[in-house]
Amino acid sequence: MKQVASLRYGVIFKKAFCVPEIFTGFVRDFLNIELEIDTVETEKSFPYQVGRVASRFDLFAEDKQNRIIVDIQHARYRDHYDRFLHYHCAALLEQIINADNYRPELKVFTIVVLTSGDKHKKDVSMIDFDPKDLKGNPLGEIPHKMIYICPKYRDDDTPKAYQEWMRAIQDSLDEQVEENDYTVAEVRKIFDYIEKDKVSPEERAQMFDEYNEEQLKQDKFEEGLKKGIKEGAEKNTEKIAKEMLRKKMEISLISEITELPHEVITQLQT
Repeated sequence: MKQVASLRYGVIFKKAFCVPEIFTGFVRDFLNIELEIDTVETEKSFPYQVGRVASRFDLFAEDKQNRIIVDIQHARYRDHYDRFLHYHCAALLEQIINADNYRPELKVFTIVVLTSGDKHKKDVSMIDFDPKDLKGNPLGEIPHKMIYICPKYRDDDTPKAYQEWMRAIQDSLDEQVEENDYTVAEVRKIFDYIEKDKVSPEERAQMFDEYNEEQLKQDKFEEGLKKGIKEGAEKNTEKIAKEMLRKKMEISLISEITELPHEVITQLQT
């Protein structure tokens, strides 16, 4: 059993997946593309803003034919499908700035890894931009594609090529893995890079920052949820009190039953 840093943290995910060998193996198994690269950029952004919104990619690499984006997200957002669609489109439109026509030179593929799961509870979902006829047959005109991956929902029906990558990501979340359970060379190499003893003080500080930011968002969510429940309960109690008033019940009795102050019940009469 090896002690590792969790791949839920962006800093740790990028530490492992910015290694060209690991990145290309990941792309090979999920996109069936043999990517030829020497480097993987992290926190990549374009000099031009598309749609007046700056886009920044966790991991970015391209060769002469393909532009590959990989984003890691642990916190759940309502708009993460739209958010990463915007990033994908930005990577398409950025190519048009100096082009002679609307066809980008590079094919664009975006892989989004949702480590905390998703409300739809699907292991893998895709956006395929290629037009299709009424029978569902693709025309082979537009190759660009997006893949959303939720390792938490991996099951026996998940494609075999995806299995070890998704299992490794999920296994790392409790910060220990049994590396002998894995056969894919690039997956095993991930565990070498994220081994706890190899996490630098700077990386650990970033992990703490990410964790605290997630906790703050969770606390705000729970606070809002409690407030909503309380307000809903109060409105329901007032509704009951109004119905009691309509039936001519005594204010003192209504107050005893609903626990509403006399003055509140009196105001409900108006």
